[in-house]
Amino acid sequence: MKALAVLTLRNEASFLLEWLAHHRAVGFTDFLILSNDCDDGTDLMLDRLESLGLITHIRNNGPYDKSGIQFTGLKLASKHKRVREADWILALDIDEFVNIHVGDHTLGALLATLPEATAITLTWRLFGNNDVVRYADAPVTRQFTRAAPAIMSWPWRAAMFKTLYKNDGTYGKIGVHRPRQPNTETVQTARWYDGEGRALGDDFKTKRIFSDYGRSNYALAQLNHYALGSMESFLTKADRGRAVHSDHMLDVDYWVERNHCSCEDTSILALSPAFEAEWSALQSDATLAALHAKAVTWRRRRIAALMDLEPYRALFGRLLQTPPSRPVPPEYARLILAHAQKGHK
Repeated sequence: MKALAVLTLRNEASFLLEWLAHHRAVGFTDFLILSNDCDDGTDLMLDRLESLGLITHIRNNGPYDKSGIQFTGLKLASKHKRVREADWILALDIDEFVNIHVGDHTLGALLATLPEATAITLTWRLFGNNDVVRYADAPVTRQFTRAAPAIMSWPWRAAMFKTLYKNDGTYGKIGVHRPRQPNTETVQTARWYDGEGRALGDDFKTKRIFSDYGRSNYALAQLNHYALGSMESFLTKADRGRAVHSDHMLDVDYWVERNHCSCEDTSILALSPAFEAEWSALQSDATLAALHAKAVTWRRRRIAALMDLEPYRALFGRLLQTPPSRPVPPEYARLILAHAQKGHK
């Protein structure tokens, strides 16, 4: 089985080796990774990983169309031979980590649990800042262990998912959250399941990008989403902008909606022995280790430079004063939804 992970990156080399080690441990066999006009050596690290036979690297340095960097990159990736050769495909971001709870915590165990599935939704579980202020060169999966509760009624983004799907011709293009360009002749035979093992309705086959909220979606698998990181590192994310719309600077509203720390979740550590083996193998390559060190230095220097600019210094001050978010009670979530639906009529 060829399981392909597709990743788009911009100035995130300091996190790359952890992400790759984890997903190799999970069971992905192939990686198609696009670098996007990077300043921190991400492209050079990807070149080295490609020379070692571990990934396939595409430089996507623009120009980008109106859909933005990530959509442009995924359009390019959809045409690549690695995609045509894959049995299963999942598009991910660098702050997303597949976390499987069944069997030996690998893709094989998940697929064996849902043998009829042609698509499986991996719902985000939001991991908060955990009151970490300073950027540290340490695995994010070990630094940030506080997360949102398993059952949430709001925000709806807490129920967004990424889709692991069978590359059987039902969909023609890779999408950010779900496969795109459905084949109208075969899409109705697709079998979609969620992270609890529940069969999903037809709307998931063509348009849904979030799971039903107000219930757990994580029994079999979840997608750990470390959207914030440390307060210092968040400045570089704000500087880069959103992955989909890179010209939109992130602010406190983005932080508040994702900074959920009410529950301890260390379930991803069940894969630690396999992860440590992969991590050590990557770190043992002198070229990769040097490129990683340079990326860490770049990030620290970029943080210092941003702190000299008033908008980012002010953002950092607001982050220091912003407490972790509390889950919205169901009755208030219903009130918000009622007004939202009324406004869209």
